[in-house]
Amino acid sequence: MYTFKRIAVTNRNLCARPFLEQLERIVGQVDMVVLREKDLPESEYEQLAKGVLGLCQRHGTSCVLHTYVEAARRLGCPAIHLPLPLFEQFAGNLSDFTVLGSSVHSVAEARKAQGLGATYLMAGNVFATDSKKGLPPRGLDFLKDVCEAVSVPVYALGGITGEKEALTYACGAKGACRMSDYMRA
Repeated sequence: MYTFKRIAVTNRNLCARPFLEQLERIVGQVDMVVLREKDLPESEYEQLAKGVLGLCQRHGTSCVLHTYVEAARRLGCPAIHLPLPLFEQFAGNLSDFTVLGSSVHSVAEARKAQGLGATYLMAGNVFATDSKKGLPPRGLDFLKDVCEAVSVPVYALGGITGEKEALTYACGAKGACRMSDYMRA
């Protein structure tokens, strides 16, 4: 048996039922929830995050907030995920977070994010995905190269299904992120 994290990346717009109800259905099946609702204004995001943090806490599942650094601080959340440009913008001002994630799309970006203090990376898109329509997949060789280039855990992102998890693990990924599967389950 191997240790492999299953990560739900949220998109409430994909849910057929109310978002928190959908999250309640899947939160016990995953190791981490990344609350990625970038289209919300920060105040609405913060309100939603309160509920999600409570839900994750009740289930013993890690919760990582996304993009909104100040909202995460106000809520006392120790985990934040930032796109690399935001990570660079906040570099040196994130010491109050114990979990720092970033999305990367190349080996150079992976090295840069690790150098800025990332404690994990999401590398993608590995496979074709509806959330990045028209963007060609970077493939398993890309994932393997990223995993070999850094010492922090790398989580595969983009087009991941249960059948593809073993392929990403073989490349060195420590987990896989899924959006559609979990938001539509």
